[in-house]
Amino acid sequence: MAKYAKVDVETCIACGACGDAAPDIFEYDDDGVAMVVYGGDENRGVTEIEAALEADLQDAADSCPSGSILVAETPFA
Repeated sequence: MAKYAKVDVETCIACGACGDAAPDIFEYDDDGVAMVVYGGDENRGVTEIEAALEADLQDAADSCPSGSILVAETPFA
């Protein structure tokens, strides 16, 4: 099943856990707030995460202390 992700930038605490777990999916802005960059997504949640990265995506979501990583089976927008 397809997976899509985005970060709730309002609740992200810039801890860096998602980038450690899934560096191919997440990067940070100048304030350290995470965003999905995989496939040029720009944190819109519309780019399908390839199956080979789904375990990393789940690890990132599970390790996020603020619950800011949102994962869905359909695009967000």
